[in-house]
This record gives sequence, structure tokens and C-alpha cells, in this order.
Amino acid sequence: MDIHGSCSTQFSAVREAFADSLRSGRELGASVAVFLDGELVVDLWGGHADQARTRPWQRDTLTNVWSTTKTMTALCALVLTDRGELDLTAPVARYWPEFGSAGKERVEVGHLLSHTAGLPDWDQPMTLDDLCDWEKATTLLARQTPRWEPGTSSGYHRFTHGFLIGEVIRRICRQSIGAFFADQIADPLGADFHIGLPAEHDHRVSDVIPAPGPAPAPNPQPAIPVGAYVTAQDTWTTQWRRAEIPAAAGYGNARSVAAVQSVLTSAGRAPSARLLSESACRAVFDEQSHGVDLVLGIPLRFGMGYALTAERAPVDTANRRTCYWGGRGGSLIVNDLDAHMTFAYVMNQMSHQGLADPRSRALLQATYKALTT
Repeated sequence: MDIHGSCSTQFSAVREAFADSLRSGRELGASVAVFLDGELVVDLWGGHADQARTRPWQRDTLTNVWSTTKTMTALCALVLTDRGELDLTAPVARYWPEFGSAGKERVEVGHLLSHTAGLPDWDQPMTLDDLCDWEKATTLLARQTPRWEPGTSSGYHRFTHGFLIGEVIRRICRQSIGAFFADQIADPLGADFHIGLPAEHDHRVSDVIPAPGPAPAPNPQPAIPVGAYVTAQDTWTTQWRRAEIPAAAGYGNARSVAAVQSVLTSAGRAPSARLLSESACRAVFDEQSHGVDLVLGIPLRFGMGYALTAERAPVDTANRRTCYWGGRGGSLIVNDLDAHMTFAYVMNQMSHQGLADPRSRALLQATYKALTT
């Protein structure tokens, strides 16, 4: 299986791990990227962009990265915080008055970012049409009562996360989150990542492929179940691609994911722009919760917009200033501020292992091995 792209000699172990994953058949098509001190040192891709294996995965292939999109949404909020337009400790109702009802008067912006707001789901079933209706999705959330005391525990806000933060951003900027991300983050960085995919990019998309077999039952059962709403096949539709669903419908590849997120590991600097101050980067590590997540049923430690490394957590590194998240099916982004390193992995063949996916783990381990040799 041919691998394309570039990889510095120091990171040859990443190339080897990537080649092994493609040869073994665990991958269909994928990309991996690493930034070190703001420089792209690994930029690899390979495999196929379709299940029939008729289209090669190209340098500019895009795919839906599911919840890795949440880190882009979080970065939008951090940029506004750094500009003094958003206070993470302020009540959400300061920016979104209708939200301050039904027991949510004291819900803070930081609670939205850390999945501790008590709004992990809608109180009524939601269809794909509903998720693509911004006004309906946000209006319903503004009327709801939290399912637990906000700020006391995390309960993964699988789809609601992006609507909640996105509406706060819209109220401040009078821009949709997709437009804000494009204008204020992606364009200045020259990053090929999209929240709401323009039609001119459709020909570059590799549709995600459903994980084989039924998903295993969670063990232990989560305290609060949340609706899934969307299948892999739903993401193949034009409706999904065009909609701005900022918790799950971002399109990019490893290079573009890492290019955006490396703003955190290069002290807010990028080759063409400075987006964040060092203090804004540090704000990510303001711990908001630490314990078993009420929705996912696994130990997680959340900061502002990202999970933080911790013992028994899905990503646990020796460097304490490490933040991460991943997407349904296996995509992963890791920012290690101590090592000044950003790692990203994006693929089209989904698995059921999520943050524990052995493909991303092997690549991340190879990356850390390279950093210590």
C-alpha cells in the first residue's frame, strides 16, 4: 500500500506504524499529521477514498471527522475570550437571554465548554431535519431544564455542545459559527477545514464507512443515555454537509485539523497569524470536572473545551499540559503543550472503539517515541 506525503527522519516510526495499519487492512483511507514547535514534521496519507477502492486518498481529500469538530468550536470560543468579548465565567444568559430560564440562570459559558451544563440531549426526539434547523435546535435547548446540577459533573453533550456554544458565538458576533470559524480561524491559518461544507468541495469528500457489526453495549451502562440521531449514511447526504452542526459535522483531514489546533502548542502563534495569547492557551487547562462521565460512563477530566490527560483516562501522557478529543469512529486530536506538539489522525473507516481505537493509539505512541529518541 503506497504512502504519500512527507515525514522527517525523526518521526520515521510514525510512517512505519501508518504503513502497518494500511497493510493490515485496518485502514481503508486515512491521514496523519504532526506539528512540532509550529512546524509540520509529519504529513502522511494513503489508502482509498471509497469502499470500492477505486479512488485513492489524495493530499486534499476531506472527510467528516465527527466530534473532533468540537475542538474547532472550542477554539472559536477561546478566540473571543482572548479578545475580551466572551467571559468563560459569565452566565450564558448574559449573551443569550432566552437561555436564562428553567433552572439555567446560573449556567456559565465554561459549563457549556466542559459538558457540565446538564444539557446532554434534547427532551424530545430529534430527526436529521431537526439537527439541520438551527433555530429549532437552539430554541428547544433554551427552554429545557438541566438534568443535573450544572457544574457538578460532566455528561458528554454529544450534539448539543456545538449548538450551545455556537449560539453564544452567534449572539456576540452576529455570524454563524461556520462563518466565524472560516473568517477568523481557518482562512488566516490557510487551513482546509470546514464547519458547513461549501458545494465546491464535494468532489474531494471521502464518505465515512460504518463500523462493521453492531456496536457493543456500553459497560458499565451510563447513568444518562443520549440519543444517537445520526448514522454514517446520514453524513453522505448534501443536507448534512451543508448544515452547520458544530459538534459533529466538520470536514477536514489530519493536516488541516493539526494546522488549526497547533495554535495551542505554538503559544498561540502560527506561521501566518497569531490567534491566541499564551494565557488563553493556558485557560484550556482550567479543570472543570474529573470523574466518571454521566453519559459515556468512562473516567474523564475536562478543561475548557477539551478533555485533559489523567490517570485511567483514554489519553494519559507523562506531560500534564496535554488536551485532546476525538470523533466517532476513531479520529483523534492531541495537543501537548509541554512538548510543543500537535498530533492529528483522520480516517474514513469507522470503528467502535472511539478514543481507544488501536489505530490512533499506535500512531500516537510512535509519535511520542520519536520525541524521546
